[in-house]
Amino acid sequence: MSSLHDTLRRRVDDGTVPGAVGLVARGDDVEVVAVGSVDVEGTAPMARDSIFRVASIGKPVTAAAVLALVEDGRLALDAPVAEWLPELAKPTVVRTPSSPVEDVVPAERPVTVEDLLSFRAGWGFPDDFSLPAVQALLAFQQDGRAPYLQPGPDEWLAALARIPMVRQPGAAWLYNTCSDLQGVLVARASGSSFPDFLAERFFGPLGMTDTAFTVPESKRARFTTAYSPGEQGTLTESDAPDGGFSRPPAFPSGAGGLVSTADDLLAFGRMLANAGAAPDGTPVLSPTSVSRMTTNHLTAAQRDASTLFLEGQGWGYGGQVDVTPVDPWNVPGRYGWVGGTGTTAHVVPPTGTVTILLTQVAMTSPVPTPLMREFWESTAGR
Repeated sequence: MSSLHDTLRRRVDDGTVPGAVGLVARGDDVEVVAVGSVDVEGTAPMARDSIFRVASIGKPVTAAAVLALVEDGRLALDAPVAEWLPELAKPTVVRTPSSPVEDVVPAERPVTVEDLLSFRAGWGFPDDFSLPAVQALLAFQQDGRAPYLQPGPDEWLAALARIPMVRQPGAAWLYNTCSDLQGVLVARASGSSFPDFLAERFFGPLGMTDTAFTVPESKRARFTTAYSPGEQGTLTESDAPDGGFSRPPAFPSGAGGLVSTADDLLAFGRMLANAGAAPDGTPVLSPTSVSRMTTNHLTAAQRDASTLFLEGQGWGYGGQVDVTPVDPWNVPGRYGWVGGTGTTAHVVPPTGTVTILLTQVAMTSPVPTPLMREFWESTAGR
């Protein structure tokens, strides 16, 4: 048995997770390990094609969709988003990050497409969740792991526009909200629904047949049950295969609404590693777009202000970009992210390495779980 198998098996045996799928690929060399079960009852073994709620590791897909529209000439990185999102034409910003939500000033400049991609639009979550404007955002944008509870895009955007920004546009990296804004932007700029656009431009060409915002009845036998950690190591069911993802959501969340499999995510990661090309050589994204996605766009000060989420690393478009080898797995240029449902996916473009970990137990904070760190260590240098 491999070190990857041993790593996952230990956490299944100690009850941390009911099951897990781990994948590491470099070129045509692919190792996939599936251990445990799809639920705590052990009704079916975990399998390579098991379907998971992937949460925030879908953020790179959303960013890629925005860049596809930039390539099409429908969007421009420096264009104000108010052209497509008029609800955001006159945003307000709290006077200081700690000011009450009633103490606001106008935004100093318009929010641009690039602000959304780099997570510097002004809405989102900083390291300090106690700030009044962040509390207002949390009350509105609740647990992103349950996107099926959100209202429709128009209602969602109108509500967001009434919440003041935490920081001025361009000033700070703030987590999560910008990906949902990107999804709404893609729908309006393309004239298509967000799910349909992703299916046409990415899921179809890349053969990502199990990636979507809902799981049809024909696939639910492969759909894992979701859990939250409880006290004393217990696991509490948070969503069943016939639950929230069994029907199309009112709000297709660009921040974390997708379900997927290890092989589907491998296809997307290989596309990034291949400078935007599908396996048959068909361009899905341009090399320029892939470079923009996988290049750090934050200043050192912005990284230092976001250590809870980024741990000193950078941010590209849709994912973290390693800039310093803090841990053995931090290879400069490594790109990817973690999902609050217990998932991770990364690609190292210089080596073509793709690593994916899928579990069904939610994180309890932005800090990666011990299993995630163990997985990254076991696949480092592969």
